[in-house]
Amino acid sequence: MTTPSFPSPQAVDHATDGADTVTAQPDDAAGTAGPDSGQLLFTPAQAATVLQVRESWLRRRAAERRVPCTFLGKHLRFSRADLEAIVAEAQRPPAVAHPRTRRSAAPPRQS
Repeated sequence: MTTPSFPSPQAVDHATDGADTVTAQPDDAAGTAGPDSGQLLFTPAQAATVLQVRESWLRRRAAERRVPCTFLGKHLRFSRADLEAIVAEAQRPPAVAHPRTRRSAAPPRQS
């Protein structure tokens, strides 16, 4: 699975005059923020993009406690381990066609 790139957090440029100015990096220079990046927590939008699902689906599952997540106060976040667990839980073994067996006639009922 390819990991999409996310804008990196804003970097603080310590200018020589002592004033801090905030500079945003362009999206293409931000790199990737997938499960293997150094990012600790993902917002629901970022996590949904990584998992390639709708954000509303992910938020609903998190609210129902059906997927692992982290609440920082009222803020919903997902760790790399949470995303990996969501994928692991969703994996299903391949479907195997079971041969159909004929049922014999039901035994007569006894009264």
